[in-house]
Amino acid sequence: MGEERVKLAKSNEEIQQFMKYVLKDVRAMEKMLEDDWFETDTIRIGAEQELCLIDDHGKAMTNAMEVLEALGEGNYTTEIAKFNVEINLDPLEFTGNCLSQLESNLQKEVEYVRKTVQKLGGDILLTGILPSIRKSDVAIENLTPLPRYKALCDAIDNMRGKEYDIRIQGMDELLMKFDTPLLEGCNTGYQVHLQIKPDEFVSKYNVAQAISAPVLASAVNSPILLGKRLWAETRIALFHQSVDTRGVTDHLRDSLPRVTFGNDWLRGSILDIYKEDISRYRVLLSSNVVENVEEMLQNGEPPKLMALNVHNGTVYRWNRACYGIGGGKPHLRIENRVLPSGPTVVDEIANTAFWLGLMNGFEDAYPDITQELDFDDARMNFFAASKMGTDTKFIWTGDSKITARDLITEELLPIARAGLEKASIQKSDIDTYLSVIEDRVESAQTGAYWVVKSYGKLIKEHNREQTLSAITMAMAKNQKKGEPVHKWGLARIEDVNFWRPSTLLVEEFMTTDLFTARKDDLIEFAANLLDWRRIRYIPIEDDQKHLVGLVSMRMVMREYSKIITEKMNDESLTIEKIMIDNPITIHPEASILEAMEIMQDQKIGCLPVVKNSQLVGIITEGNFINISRTLIKTLAEEKKEKDN
Repeated sequence: MGEERVKLAKSNEEIQQFMKYVLKDVRAMEKMLEDDWFETDTIRIGAEQELCLIDDHGKAMTNAMEVLEALGEGNYTTEIAKFNVEINLDPLEFTGNCLSQLESNLQKEVEYVRKTVQKLGGDILLTGILPSIRKSDVAIENLTPLPRYKALCDAIDNMRGKEYDIRIQGMDELLMKFDTPLLEGCNTGYQVHLQIKPDEFVSKYNVAQAISAPVLASAVNSPILLGKRLWAETRIALFHQSVDTRGVTDHLRDSLPRVTFGNDWLRGSILDIYKEDISRYRVLLSSNVVENVEEMLQNGEPPKLMALNVHNGTVYRWNRACYGIGGGKPHLRIENRVLPSGPTVVDEIANTAFWLGLMNGFEDAYPDITQELDFDDARMNFFAASKMGTDTKFIWTGDSKITARDLITEELLPIARAGLEKASIQKSDIDTYLSVIEDRVESAQTGAYWVVKSYGKLIKEHNREQTLSAITMAMAKNQKKGEPVHKWGLARIEDVNFWRPSTLLVEEFMTTDLFTARKDDLIEFAANLLDWRRIRYIPIEDDQKHLVGLVSMRMVMREYSKIITEKMNDESLTIEKIMIDNPITIHPEASILEAMEIMQDQKIGCLPVVKNSQLVGIITEGNFINISRTLIKTLAEEKKEKDN
């Protein structure tokens, strides 16, 4: 949704007025299609690069507005969160050396942004989801301060309510309540555009839908969110849930989310996509429309179709139909929104080459994919690829079942090569970029695989915060080297330069795998829980997970000593008798220094962590021992390097 002049549609009258403009735009496009207004003699490609801003600890840096001011004039723009910026690349004709030219242009832009951000004390990262992202980073305070983003968030809140659940199941499980659509800002993508002739749009769009799954399987790069290992491309699940405007009801009525793969093959024309979206999805935003489309058509001037584009920008199809004007002539595009950002520019251009080659060559192998592949299977393939990456087993043409590796290497890469050759793409470009896809798939080392394997290696000896910081910083280092991800070695803890915990938050160190009890549980149960789990503290909570007390190993031992001394019967003694009522707590977004000072001043060994009156974690002396050990080791290594 790049239109700056959008606003929240606040009244029925405003919605109705805006809808009139949307319907006028649909009629205008219909007339332009009938009268052959659209450019067909040249086919162009384009791309948009979203990236993350990080500080020297590998955490999100929320100064996008300052960065954009420093960047000056150019194709740079905001994203919904203050820790993201976007680069819009100039279109290129789809032929010759366009792929290597696209890489050169993108490398130049990325390097310029990187150097600019480094002058401001940070760095950039190409990643589908920033591994080190924290819950506090996606608070509403980090919404980019532009009216269109505020209007979008308000519109989603108005339709869905201000509190909603996120539930994603993978190797780990993320289950949380959230109160802002800014969670979508965790997603960072790399969008590719391909110009399409109007009479080819239906068949090309169906191809885009069919190939989304295998293309994504080869490119997954977003396996971790808020410290949880989830889907290979968690962006897909997160985007679907974070901007979902549907409420939970008891009815059996079908209702599609605003983020959608679609529900059938395209049959008629591009207009059917717009008409379906207008039919299914209520107006979220409006705009001060200033163009008179009827008058412009009469004068032979192509309209911008502002109202239609604004509404189209609030329905998030993974393959989006786009209308635009270039060089005074209208054109149609398909925007591939499936691909994540990163792991490197080379990887992204390889993904681009794979997708473009398939788009241009697929119909030579399958003249009508809708007759070969059931749409429900195409959609199921897409979500399967999002979850499993190169480990996916697809349902393919003729109801056959085939692994991602075999489908890509044996069938799709040859089709992509033929498609690029048909567009007269330079042979050296074809060989270079398709070999990256082949090697990545053969080795199975996608960006997602690299992150998960690095996490598994590091978490055995280091806490979660250090592990995620190391992965983030290793990713940044490897991106600067420029080698594609299948050549990367796993992240090391040494990749974190000058690790300093002083600015870090409680949520990054607290223990979240909690063993709790109720106040009416037996003391004997508490004693066994402390022994079995080798823990020293048990938070006491009620059925709504509100913290009501705290029991320590010392309290239990003291009570048992009393029982033995006084020869009491302990069979009916409950935790309520010995627990501390309403213990001192801390918020997850407080600094660890604050936590240490409270524990020292109050002479206590732990702090339950509470947010919105609910227990979310606990931080103990053990957490601080680990922090101190790592810090001392880091300082010793720094001194050793300095002495050498």
